[in-house]
Amino acid sequence: MDINSLVRSHSKRQLHETVGINFQRRFHVTNQLISRLGLEAELEGHNGCVNCLEWNERGDLLASGSDDVQIILWDPFRHRKLSTIQTGHHGNIFSIKFLPKSNDSILVSGAADCKIRVYDLNLMETTQVCSCHGNRVKRIATAPNIPFLFWSAAEDGLIMQFDLRTPHTCPNTNNNVLINLTNHLGKNAEAKCLAINPLRPELLAVGANDPYVRLYDRRMITPSTIKYSDLGRIPWERPYTHRAESVDEDNLPPGCAQYFVAGHLPIKHKDYKKRYRTLASTYLTFSPDGGELLVNLGGEQIYLFDVNYPRRPKIFDIRSLIGVQLNGFGKDTICTRVSNAQSTSALNGVSAPNGVTNGTTRPLATASAATSVSSCPLLVREKNGKAPKPLSPKCELIKREANSVFEKQNYTLAISLYNEALNMCPDSVALYANRAAAYMKRAWDGDVYAALRDCYTALKLDHAHLKAHFRLTRCLFELQYTKESLECLQIFKHKFPEHATSHACESLDRDIKAANSLKIETDTEETNSESSSSRRNKKSTNSKQEELWRSLSYDYETRYCGHCNTTTDIKEANFFGCKGQYIVAGSDDGSFFIWDRKSTNIMRVLRGDDSIVNCLQPHPSYCLLATSGIDPVVRLWSPRPETGEKDDREIEDSEDAASANQRRMNADPLEVMLMNMGYRIRGVLDTDDEVEGRTETTEVQCRPS
Repeated sequence: MDINSLVRSHSKRQLHETVGINFQRRFHVTNQLISRLGLEAELEGHNGCVNCLEWNERGDLLASGSDDVQIILWDPFRHRKLSTIQTGHHGNIFSIKFLPKSNDSILVSGAADCKIRVYDLNLMETTQVCSCHGNRVKRIATAPNIPFLFWSAAEDGLIMQFDLRTPHTCPNTNNNVLINLTNHLGKNAEAKCLAINPLRPELLAVGANDPYVRLYDRRMITPSTIKYSDLGRIPWERPYTHRAESVDEDNLPPGCAQYFVAGHLPIKHKDYKKRYRTLASTYLTFSPDGGELLVNLGGEQIYLFDVNYPRRPKIFDIRSLIGVQLNGFGKDTICTRVSNAQSTSALNGVSAPNGVTNGTTRPLATASAATSVSSCPLLVREKNGKAPKPLSPKCELIKREANSVFEKQNYTLAISLYNEALNMCPDSVALYANRAAAYMKRAWDGDVYAALRDCYTALKLDHAHLKAHFRLTRCLFELQYTKESLECLQIFKHKFPEHATSHACESLDRDIKAANSLKIETDTEETNSESSSSRRNKKSTNSKQEELWRSLSYDYETRYCGHCNTTTDIKEANFFGCKGQYIVAGSDDGSFFIWDRKSTNIMRVLRGDDSIVNCLQPHPSYCLLATSGIDPVVRLWSPRPETGEKDDREIEDSEDAASANQRRMNADPLEVMLMNMGYRIRGVLDTDDEVEGRTETTEVQCRPS
């Protein structure tokens, strides 16, 4: 915003109070303020890790909960402790919430002792203790403008709803279970986090110990009853006090839930398990307008999902490859128009003509014999006929710089530059195709799928773009969609016959066919070697309804990379700014990241803890950020004076920090243990541009104190 607009807004602020409030909210977080963000104060008082932070509605009170089982109330502007609550918990406190519209007098906490406690801050006493959960209580959620309800998520797989207007006891039978994940996921299901939509409080989002995010409509759910059997106390990591013995009939009707998952994870999830990595949502929250859902996925990246206009996943979309409308061929007909009738046998089993896939491992439908490719007319190579729209001079300069750093094999910086250029020119085919190439070369978790999405976008803008089509084929192959990649390559050969005999095309063809043959042999051997009893034992514990919900999962809109989230399961990610213009999240390397929400580029990386940053809670109306982690302190961050002094807590090379975190996230358990003990693992990568695979060696260095 220019200075004249700022002056006009300031003048209106002096005349109207409501405009003044809007002015404050509009300008309380800006790029200039983010660039000056620095450490303001350290609040000392806890004797253990600080696991949760919570602002009150007015923002003049900050509460913190810790492993020392105490809650401290702080004056954030005078940097002093107001009071300490001896909670009565016997385990680490993981979540605290002020009840809205209660004049900040009611505070709720959940902890590792499986209990929920309600405090009256005016009386400074506990008014209610809930012992309904059978495992650690990880999150408490509240809804704006509803002062008497709150919800809890625990590792017993239960989401419970509590109404303070009615008396509550904890008998052997509990009738306030809103969602029981064990009904659909089996006995090992755990609820890790939950959130209520601020503008549509009927929508409740739940994160569990899997890569799926669940969005429920509470209006369709009637709380159910659950019975417990007392199992005594287990004095180690999972302090069960009781476990569900029997449950009433499942209370989740088929239409009450929507599932979200990054499009590559359903089939890649097995690879993560082989690498001793678990995928679980550690935190989720809605955007200020309630239209988007931000999820910090442990073991992976941060994802943003569109709640109002969810996106279907992209796996194999024949429309984009052919570049023609398939209207008129019938609802279930696949027409591919091949130029050589002898090659049509390779094009079987492609997706339904609407391009919708099931979001898991294969398209929704396959072509039948009656609608096979051989019955379709011939494919002619069609060209868009439109000259590419010229980029603006500024955008062209950024593109050239991105191409230059790409050639120097700095793929992370190249991606950031392409992101910046695409913000200015969102319909540039070349930018999408180039960013796809950078994603494929960088090859971080989820990069190949991001490249696949970029290839589809480029082909939508220009279906005759050769490089986008060929890169799409390689993406499908690397994502283990061997059948689809073979079909995609055959279409490529017919669209671009002059490139069908190139070295790259023939090499990819051999790789795909070899992988396809190996997959068929492996599947056959496994089928022959497994007995019927072993196959029954391997049967999924998921219910049929769960499998259906997963098959209809929606894809992400954007993702944010650079942090590492593998060590703790309470790591947060939050919107920063009145419109959620920025994304903030902590990391296992002791830093926290700030991303531009729209471009997804890293704006700042700051050292927030000596070990791990878990919690980041923005102030409701000021450019003030509270963070905490393994250190027993709460840190406050605000814009510092423009003195020109260097901030010793800023990590200058954000690309290097992000790359180090990616290596950390993919390190083997021994390396992770060494890093958690205070060592730094530095990777040396083979960056030969001609080599698709990467080799990595490591050296261990002591982390400086």
